Amino acid sequence: METKELIKKVRKIEIKTRGISNQVFAGSYQSAFKGRGMAFTEVREYQFGDDIRSIDWNVTARFNHPFVKVFEEERELTVMLLIDVSGSNEFGTRRQLKEEMITEIAAVLAFSAINNNDKVGVIFFSSIIEKFIPPKKGSTHILRIIRELIDFHPEQQGTDIAGALKYMRNVIKKKSVAFLISDMQDEGFEDALSIVAKKHDLVGIRVFDPLEREIPHVGLVRMRDAESGQMIWADTSSKSFRESLKNWQFQHEKFLKNAFNKASVDLTSISTDQDYVPPLIDLFKRRIN
Repeated sequence: METKELIKKVRKIEIKTRGISNQVFAGSYQSAFKGRGMAFTEVREYQFGDDIRSIDWNVTARFNHPFVKVFEEERELTVMLLIDVSGSNEFGTRRQLKEEMITEIAAVLAFSAINNNDKVGVIFFSSIIEKFIPPKKGSTHILRIIRELIDFHPEQQGTDIAGALKYMRNVIKKKSVAFLISDMQDEGFEDALSIVAKKHDLVGIRVFDPLEREIPHVGLVRMRDAESGQMIWADTSSKSFRESLKNWQFQHEKFLKNAFNKASVDLTSISTDQDYVPPLIDLFKRRIN
């Protein structure tokens, strides 16, 4: 993409998503994610009514008198965006491509984070880890992330969600809020999801296209698998063909729901034919309640 065109597109997304973040998510983000982490600050003498689980036994033994650990809410968070850049996101039949919606959602979350003085980092993944941008603060950093999202060209086309989760677990040692933003066209990541969710505050955001749920009757169509590159001729006039695709999608969505529920991870699904703001607001509200 030409530099002038890229700058223009970055600016357009910045204006739209920063506005949404400031006007819609200012309070919701803070309520949904702030104050969930606890940081050790000091020890003090035990007082009647203190939870015995907070007793610092090393200090207690040293002074022969009970002392407890005092914690306070962590006001600064690290927010990680795990962004799927695989080939299947280069698809969309309605308002926008999946990858375009993913870019805007990521930008909204990033601006919400920096408005609350949080650091933001990004992991771009396909079937490999494509790029890691370490967490930092500031608008300049967010604009760099948006530029990368718009003009990023992955080396691979497949999807490995488990690999992305494992990588984040290895590079981000401190507890963070992590958004997994993907069309979730993958399986076999249940264990990685559960392991990461035990340490980090993990949230899943699935972006899909309506055509993936139900393909229309349009006759003989040549189709290409965006991730494998395989080309096939499909007879969409065949009811059994349409039903088999519909059933596969139903079973996959059932798998996703069970996997995220088992890991106690919030998951929201957003279609390319809808405004992504209401589902995000609903997600935030669910976390507050």
